[in-house]
Amino acid sequence: ELNIPADTYTGDIPHVTVVTVDDLYVFMGRELEAVENIPAGNVLGIGGLEDYVLKSATISSTLNCPPFTEMQFEAAPIVRVAIEPKNTGDMSKLVHGLRLLNQADPCVELLVQETGEHVIIAAGEVHLQRCIDDITKLYAKIEVNVSPPIVPFRETIVIPPTIDMVNEVIEETNQPSRDTSKQNINRSNKQEASESNKQDMTGSSKQDDTEADTEKEGPTNGITEVKTANGRCTIGIRAAPLPEAATKLLLNNAQLLKTLAMHIKTTENESKSDNQKSLNIDVVKGLQTLKSNLTEAFNESNDPIWTDAIDRIWCVGPRHNGPNILLNRIEGYNRPSIWSAIEDSNSKLNLWEYDNSIASGFQLATLSGPICEEPMMGVGFIIEKWELHGRKHKLSTNEGTEKDDDELKSQDIIETPINTTDDKQDIEDDNTESDTDSDDHTNNEEINETTKKLSKITFVEPRSDEGPPVRQKVLAHGPFSGQLMSCVKYGCRKAFQSQPQRLMAAMYACEIQCTAEVLGKMYGVLGKRNGRILSDDMKEGTQMFNVEAVLPIIESFGFAEEIRKKTSGLASPQLKFTHWEVVDVDPYWVPTTDEEYIHFGEKADSANQAEKYMNQVRKRKGLKVQEKIVEHAEKQRTLKKNK
Repeated sequence: ELNIPADTYTGDIPHVTVVTVDDLYVFMGRELEAVENIPAGNVLGIGGLEDYVLKSATISSTLNCPPFTEMQFEAAPIVRVAIEPKNTGDMSKLVHGLRLLNQADPCVELLVQETGEHVIIAAGEVHLQRCIDDITKLYAKIEVNVSPPIVPFRETIVIPPTIDMVNEVIEETNQPSRDTSKQNINRSNKQEASESNKQDMTGSSKQDDTEADTEKEGPTNGITEVKTANGRCTIGIRAAPLPEAATKLLLNNAQLLKTLAMHIKTTENESKSDNQKSLNIDVVKGLQTLKSNLTEAFNESNDPIWTDAIDRIWCVGPRHNGPNILLNRIEGYNRPSIWSAIEDSNSKLNLWEYDNSIASGFQLATLSGPICEEPMMGVGFIIEKWELHGRKHKLSTNEGTEKDDDELKSQDIIETPINTTDDKQDIEDDNTESDTDSDDHTNNEEINETTKKLSKITFVEPRSDEGPPVRQKVLAHGPFSGQLMSCVKYGCRKAFQSQPQRLMAAMYACEIQCTAEVLGKMYGVLGKRNGRILSDDMKEGTQMFNVEAVLPIIESFGFAEEIRKKTSGLASPQLKFTHWEVVDVDPYWVPTTDEEYIHFGEKADSANQAEKYMNQVRKRKGLKVQEKIVEHAEKQRTLKKNK
């Protein structure tokens, strides 16, 4: 009998699984040789562990052995594809094959999306092809359909540039006096990029006024103000790029932040009970180190916007463990930061009502950005203003107070006087028909279908000495918590769009060994795929060069085959995912200065790599793309005139 302890060792007695081993094997090339016992120092195979071990585990004959740490791999999985069987009846075989692949390959990741698709995430093109071959030939032994590879992007904002596309200093005097249509197209593109995600904010005419106010106030003070659908709440949001060191710290400590978020959620749910669980000592030490490093990163940025930011962090996102932060700078709201869980576990959280709605709206906004619905990275959102019109903020309680709150009720009543008896008779007839026979008047209805769902017009008899009867129109906006959540999401997107927007591409570190004869051809292949050379050093005593470069993962498919073909097999690349890099071109860029018009022309139809990536992602997701299918249409001419 052997013992398999749990993967995480907390200092207490861990959970232990007892397994009886019956089969031992020795690896003899491609074969397995069954043996009775194996001396120490040999690599062996143990049968019967498929139900107990997923990828790695610590197996010991004594209970006093703590579990070892998991295996760490330099190559992180980044390329994903969706897979399905050609014959739908083989779905059970595919699921079984994917389960075996997940156990056999320590680097692959498998997941089932909300749409029901089975997704394989691999480290690269070669690894992905190997996983698919293993499923079709070894594990599932069925034919499968594989989608094109999907490479993720990230969306971010940067500090406003000081030079333009032709390396000229950006000044107001350089701006052309003419009102070009290109600038209007640029603004319309930004609005249309987020058009598909404004459905939750439409339905109220007051929201249009909010958008106009936002555009007026944004460029002056940097704060974007938005209102809820019923106009009872105003939120002021500012967006700023995070320091690069802070973004890296949040990325590298995602697991710690996830543990902290789960602890905070548990603490809020068990606020009335006395059996609250405390964090592990190692987790607390890790969080304290993370806090001190973040403080140092904010101080080194020398930006006044990050002063005392470490103690004002509301939450991080997306999914409470991402590289974006939400700061609280609301006057009069001394909300405890996320570090309160490690500083004083017995402190009581005095939160305002609807505090969770603000955080949920931030999580939704950072999960899908306005450029192409990809997650955000390295963005800080600062809540500068949170006002409730007609009442003061209340502390949140476990009992819902929203139903009893008359100031924030989820519907508005608009009253219009009725002057004639004909209006009264028309309304009474409409109400009678809608209650008795709703199917007879569908062809003659004069009210818009969308408006009918949101409003209801009724006739109210006048009270004594209160004037003529009135027509009531009830506008239903939904629960106020949902309105606030949608409002914060929309406000974060508008604040994001008010700053210089950029895409971030996943990058491979490329190591290539080649001879001097094919060095130029290798450079040509890298330049064609938007790669960048970092260094090229010759090995001492040889004619081989060691070339280090970076290459966008989206451009890496077929790279190894092409470089071997161009160099006749004398160059062999090795690719490894290392980091995210900003594509330093505005995806919505159009020429605006005189110098840019001279260099790029009126059309500016030179390749914009960021726009190309953005359109690829938007097409894949079914979003609107601004591109011309036919630009210069001409009449078709045939060889014969009579046709």
